[in-house]
Amino acid sequence: MWGDCLMPKERSSKPKIISEEGPEVTVIASKLPKGEGPVFAQEVPVPSEVAVLAMRDMVIFPGTVVPLGVGREKSRRLLSEVLPTQKTIVVTCQKNPSVEDPLPDDLYQVGTAVLVLKLFRLEDGTQSIIVQGLARVRIEEWLAHDPYIRARVQTLRSTFVGGTESEALTMNTRNLARHALQLMPNVPEEAIVVLDNIENPGALADFLASNLQLDIPTRQKLLEQTDVHDRLRTVSVELQRQIEVLELSNKIQSQVKARIDKTQREYFLQEQLKAIQEELGQLDERTAEIEQLRKRIDGAGMAEPVKNECLRELDRLAKMPTASPEYSVIRTYLDWMTELPWSLSGKETKDRLDINLARKILDADHYDLEKVKRRILEYLAVRKLAPESRGPILCFVGPPGVGKTSLGMSVARALGRTFLRMSLGGMRDEAELRGHRRTYIGAMPGRIIQEIRKAGTINPVFMLDELDKVGADFRGDPTSALLEVLDPAQNSTFQDHYLNVPFDLSKVLFIGTANYMAPVPPALRDRMEVIELPGYTMREKLRIAMKYLVPRQMKENGLKRSQISWSASAVRKIIGSYTREAGVRELEREIGAVCRGVAAMIASGEARSRVVNGRLIAKMLGPATYESEVALRTSTTGVATGLAYTPAGGDIIFIEATSYPGKGSMTLTGQIGDVMKESAEAALSLLRSRADKLGVKDDFFAQRDIHVHVPAGAVPKDGPSAGVAMVTALTSMLTGRPVRPDVAMTGEITLRGLVLPVGGIKFKVLAAKQAGIKTVILPARNRKDLADVPEDARRSIKFKFANTVDDVLEAALTTDRSPGAAKHRRKA
Repeated sequence: MWGDCLMPKERSSKPKIISEEGPEVTVIASKLPKGEGPVFAQEVPVPSEVAVLAMRDMVIFPGTVVPLGVGREKSRRLLSEVLPTQKTIVVTCQKNPSVEDPLPDDLYQVGTAVLVLKLFRLEDGTQSIIVQGLARVRIEEWLAHDPYIRARVQTLRSTFVGGTESEALTMNTRNLARHALQLMPNVPEEAIVVLDNIENPGALADFLASNLQLDIPTRQKLLEQTDVHDRLRTVSVELQRQIEVLELSNKIQSQVKARIDKTQREYFLQEQLKAIQEELGQLDERTAEIEQLRKRIDGAGMAEPVKNECLRELDRLAKMPTASPEYSVIRTYLDWMTELPWSLSGKETKDRLDINLARKILDADHYDLEKVKRRILEYLAVRKLAPESRGPILCFVGPPGVGKTSLGMSVARALGRTFLRMSLGGMRDEAELRGHRRTYIGAMPGRIIQEIRKAGTINPVFMLDELDKVGADFRGDPTSALLEVLDPAQNSTFQDHYLNVPFDLSKVLFIGTANYMAPVPPALRDRMEVIELPGYTMREKLRIAMKYLVPRQMKENGLKRSQISWSASAVRKIIGSYTREAGVRELEREIGAVCRGVAAMIASGEARSRVVNGRLIAKMLGPATYESEVALRTSTTGVATGLAYTPAGGDIIFIEATSYPGKGSMTLTGQIGDVMKESAEAALSLLRSRADKLGVKDDFFAQRDIHVHVPAGAVPKDGPSAGVAMVTALTSMLTGRPVRPDVAMTGEITLRGLVLPVGGIKFKVLAAKQAGIKTVILPARNRKDLADVPEDARRSIKFKFANTVDDVLEAALTTDRSPGAAKHRRKA
């Protein structure tokens, strides 16, 4: 912009010059009025009636030489008609630049009289002129609008009062302008020369105003100011503002340039050093290692924040001596980061969502479990229809050996995914799941990240086994870390302490297993969908053994079908006499023992083949491990059979009660817990309140002590469900009426004699069936739970439902009385 003030260096006396290829140029004025240099208003006369050229965004000051583009039809006509006879016109600015055909009201009243120096006619029809500002003029009267604007104008004279203040103001303005020129880039040297040669303060103000970056209203205001003092003050303020902007801009550019120069210098030096080393064959192993790590980071598929963290650590590694202890820590960290399957790496197994194939796989791997299989197929169907949906976390709950882990393997096989299993049993340190921070010596990621790296895919089937065996101590609670892992809304940003960056676990299919849900914290249980796997009946175990266990053990022990033959009676004998479990793990172990014995016979030449029957079972496995004690235990008074639910499934327990001379105290033995002790005390209080109804002597409870024992004293026992069995045992002891040998019962009692519902009905009923129980007494409010009991068990057992203790006693006690019970009863 500072070049606009310069005068043309070459003047031609020829009126018209046409180049071969360039535009047509017409020289309008061959000489400037009154010599070289800027021309000011006081030196140039302006006609009173002149043509007016309207400009959109241009304010011209006296003494400046500027090019103007002429495109409008009226403006071109003005030039063609006026210039041949008159070289002076008036240029004024439009108030609104968007007006295409401005009227007098659309123009400022103060403009500039200019001398047209040259006219350019371009090939596209447009014209351009070079003009020099002569003087300020005020439009007194508009004379015409068509074919172009004409007006009567009056020249404005500038007023200036000299003095010390004026000199100081002029000098300050000149110094500010010189400082601004020094800060500006690409300013021609002629601009400073022109600035130094301007002695007139008004001309100096006009020269600076024409070159400052000002808006149109401010420029117009400066043009309308005739007082030179005011004009200089306004220009000084604008110069000071522009200097501040230029200084700040130069400061920012210097800072940016310094940073860029430093980065480029380091890059060039490193590249030169690398090229020299490659040329000389001296590229060291460390440089090659750094470059290899950089390539691995680029190709790992990390998110941008994770990649930046790895590159930051890599830069630290490159500047660190190999002997530093932290060198190996960072190197190991980068190895872990580059080997993990990140979300953008593409290391993802494509799901095989064939529902029919999944059904075949589940049926081939597991017998029965229809409810569980149906839920798994529903899960796979939802994954097929909505791949991006966040499915629930499944949790298989059931006794040991019912097939929880193998179900997870079948799900992985049906989906075509990698299967991972991590046992949580006995885990007490939270860092085993979340890892240790790198500040610790020998720190490593947690087990979850370790298993994901082994899988090599971001979407494996991950089984968290034994959720109910997790402990907690001073090192933390691992179940708290599992809250984030097993929450679909949070596990997409799982934070391992070692990695210290988010890792996406949302595509992992987590499956939990537990034997018993009571130890699992409620918050963790709420994040999972619990699917119960009940124990197997005798009939189901027989079918599982013949279809799965026997063929598998024959194959593992190298036996062919022609060498060993199993009968159903032999398997049934093993189930009834050598195992007592809800699952089939011990059953498979005993079948394997028989197969090994037969394999030894065949390998030694003792036999070519054997048929497994009851006699061979007894020979291979020895005497029967279990036998029915129901008839023996309940043949006397004071013994009742109860049903219990343990983490290993259902079981039967015996409650024994006896009395002897004493002072009315009660003894409880058998390693029973506080809740079961309270049930015994509640049972005794209930019976004492009903002594008259039962026919017991008034002084019985004051003169005799009562002892309640629960056999299998080495096994801890607790819970309220033995209440009805304790009432029945005590009533049998007091009344001398034995308990029916084929009856078992469960339920909680109150001091009012009500029977309350309990849990684990399905497992308790299966245990009763396996023990040969024919009748089971249940609380009436547990009738709905029979829907979960296998149909085979429901058909073979008779169920009686009790609302009160009287209903229990009526169903459990016989009408016969033992001879010794008469002395305890009140005489009629």
